[in-house]
Amino acid sequence: MAPLAVKIKHAGKAYDVQLDPDQPPTVFKDAVYQVTGVPPDRMKVMIKGGMLKDDTDWKKVNLKEGQTFMVIGAAGELPKPPEMPIVFLEDMDDVTLAEALSLPIGLKNLGNTCYMNATLQAMRAIPELQTALQNNAPSGLPSALKNLYSQMSRTTDSVVPSTFLAVLRQTFPQFAEQARNSKGLGGMFAMYAQQDAEECWVQLTNALKEVPGLPGPSSEGTISKTFVDQYMTGEMRRELRCDEAPEEPPTVTFEKVLKIECNISITTNYMLQGIKEGLNQKIEKNSPSLGRNAMYTATSRLSRLPTYLTVHMVRFAWRQDIGKKAKIMRKVKFPTDFDALELVTDELREKMLPLTDRFKKIEGDRSERRTIRKRTAARRQALATAQTAATASASEPAEVPGQVAEEVPMDLDEEPVYREREREELEALIHPDLKADVGCSVSGQYELIAIVTHKGAAADSGHYMGFAKKSAIRPIANSTAPGSSATPTVAEDDEDWYKFDDDKVSIFPKDKLATLDGGGEDSSAYVLLYKTKPLA
Repeated sequence: MAPLAVKIKHAGKAYDVQLDPDQPPTVFKDAVYQVTGVPPDRMKVMIKGGMLKDDTDWKKVNLKEGQTFMVIGAAGELPKPPEMPIVFLEDMDDVTLAEALSLPIGLKNLGNTCYMNATLQAMRAIPELQTALQNNAPSGLPSALKNLYSQMSRTTDSVVPSTFLAVLRQTFPQFAEQARNSKGLGGMFAMYAQQDAEECWVQLTNALKEVPGLPGPSSEGTISKTFVDQYMTGEMRRELRCDEAPEEPPTVTFEKVLKIECNISITTNYMLQGIKEGLNQKIEKNSPSLGRNAMYTATSRLSRLPTYLTVHMVRFAWRQDIGKKAKIMRKVKFPTDFDALELVTDELREKMLPLTDRFKKIEGDRSERRTIRKRTAARRQALATAQTAATASASEPAEVPGQVAEEVPMDLDEEPVYREREREELEALIHPDLKADVGCSVSGQYELIAIVTHKGAAADSGHYMGFAKKSAIRPIANSTAPGSSATPTVAEDDEDWYKFDDDKVSIFPKDKLATLDGGGEDSSAYVLLYKTKPLA
């Protein structure tokens, strides 16, 4: 049969190509590659009933002169062969296996140390911290944390954090407190008391203030800020106005904050509600203009938002009748996506709004494209299944109703192109002041990436656990290697979490996060870590 002159369509352009029915489809794909630059192994040629395969029989395609084929796939260089020989999983040692699979590792409980284990697992979801520790970890607790995280990345077994625990207790003696009546066997045995995970989080963060910061895109010379100042510290503007003397000038102060608090009252149902109630308060103090005590309105707003925003759910309050802290059981819902613009100053909101408004629109577009990609993938799977079934029965290729090539809505490989364009557009909208502030949030839009929960009724008892979004956990050993990613490769629709119950690690479905809202003695969200959403 003589060669046919056919047309192909790719990325909105049409090309003329010769198709020889006497040659296998691989020859045709190579001809398509010559004009589009789409490598055959990434190329999909749509034909009636499905996709062109390397072993497709041209006689069953019903070829015609001038026929048009749709080609999808991103142009680019062919994949290069691996520099290192392929090693099978069963031939890997523990270190190589841990790095290859990026498995999260549990921490052994050394006697009421779940508060520490949960804190460490949640804080491990901050990749910039791991990079900063590797670059320059001062001696003491930062160095011990660096070594612990490195150890966790190089094994498939649970880690015994005894060295880190010893340094923690030496640095902060309160964590070495012994439980009452814990000595036995003639004084030879002592049990350490349960501690507060939120206090552990705060003290560990304070210790990490010694870690130098990371350079920005245009940083030169010495880095003036520490890592914690850059990525974990917000700035709170507090204004005090006298209700009874409006003419009295307000008092304005600024304070660095490592967390924001969600106060829980009998009417608190949502995290944002509890936070806002704590930012607007009434206090009584001496008025210099009135010469007596008067009521003041204290208004606090964030004048800087960090990349990582810590929210403390204030679930423990002192009860005079029992002489200790008791847990506030009330159910308080927390969001997985958090808009913090309601908590910032008017000046900061004005700087963020142009970017934030456009970012929200782009997020909607991305969600729509994600839905289309899922639907397209499902259609192609149905086509492939139908074609396989038809081939197995030796009949003509089956056509799934409504699944013709013209209905394929987009190229599955073009999402990175969309993302890059959107990133460039959004970066152009970043306010210069925010662009120069390394480690700040430029949009005020956050996603939840880690949680520390408490189970029980009192602060000095119960059990703590850590939770981390799967996409936030990555291996540490390779974090500074060229080409390494800030997060492991996770399917875009995989939004499940890891649950860290000391040395027991399991998958925690996203739809179960609502069970951590509280409402009883079961696990309740206590410390939440939010990360500002990336622009790309």
